[in-house]
Amino acid sequence: MSAAPVDLPRWADTALVPLVSVAAALLVAGLVVVGIGESPLEATALLLRGSLGSAEGIGFTLYYTTNFIFTGLAVAVAYHAGLFNIGGEGQATIAGLCAALACTVLGALPGFLAAPLAILAAAAGGALYGFIPGWLQARRGSHVVITTIMLNFVAATLIVYLLREVMGKAGSMQPETPDFPASAVLLPMHKLLAPLGLKLPATPLNSAFLLALAALAAVWLLIWRTRLGYAIRTVGANPHAAAYAGISPARITMVAMAISGALAGGLAVNEALGVQHRLVLDFTAGYGFVGIAVALMGRAHPVGVGLAALLFGILYQGGAELSFDKPAITRDMVVVIGGVLILFAGALDGLFRRAVAVLLRVGRRTG
Repeated sequence: MSAAPVDLPRWADTALVPLVSVAAALLVAGLVVVGIGESPLEATALLLRGSLGSAEGIGFTLYYTTNFIFTGLAVAVAYHAGLFNIGGEGQATIAGLCAALACTVLGALPGFLAAPLAILAAAAGGALYGFIPGWLQARRGSHVVITTIMLNFVAATLIVYLLREVMGKAGSMQPETPDFPASAVLLPMHKLLAPLGLKLPATPLNSAFLLALAALAAVWLLIWRTRLGYAIRTVGANPHAAAYAGISPARITMVAMAISGALAGGLAVNEALGVQHRLVLDFTAGYGFVGIAVALMGRAHPVGVGLAALLFGILYQGGAELSFDKPAITRDMVVVIGGVLILFAGALDGLFRRAVAVLLRVGRRTG
């Protein structure tokens, strides 16, 4: 018999519960660090210094954050429709292939046309690859979790074939495309801000970060300020009631998954158009799966997704610096810390919600 749901004020459910989850996860991570003979306070200081202690560290942190914003939003939009999209990796892969094809075809165009069209191609590719599992669930009853898992493998196989046999760079032993035309790539942030008198070190951070911030605002407007967003939330809350009210759950399922896939395509925009300037194998690097944790920790709200993405950006960049300064704390241990964060934000969510509910009741009584 399942436990009764815990009712919390919106602010507590959105902000306080994730904060408690993160604090508990960091406490457990600190115990792991103590177990290998290192100081958790020193390790935390090194992690924060490596991620936020310099302009270069901040640049790398925001670069990682950009990827996590896109993949977190991709999961969040589907979540509001009652869907669990774990196909961000595959959707980003197809988005990257479409962006590379657009760069090849449109490279002769001027930059103010080539780059936007390449971005749109990436979004269209991700949307199409998200629409497919949405259509399969809506029209054929295939569960979106199963189909997105399988389509991840299909995309991974397809990109290997295309990079080796069709789109690969001539004479290269690596599975990669030729470099994209300069007109089709995104400006690095240090070059973008240089005309304003801001001198920043060269980092992977590029103008895709601005697109990610725009995506946060756009998703908030979509979900809470449009009729489509209302329909998405209604289907996610109760598809039978939505159908009774004249909303088609099948249509919303397909639309939500297409939007989700388009957002996952932002990962390809950041990596292929903004950093690599070509398409390489495994450019998704697991960011699509981390996006699941980002969405869960952020309560599928754009503000929460942005903050959770920043947290994982700090962990990724700071963890790299930490493993360099403290060889005993390897990158594998940093992955373990990330896994603890995911565990506490996801599987143990109900535990912390009940604890916060108890604390709030005690506070009201003593107040």
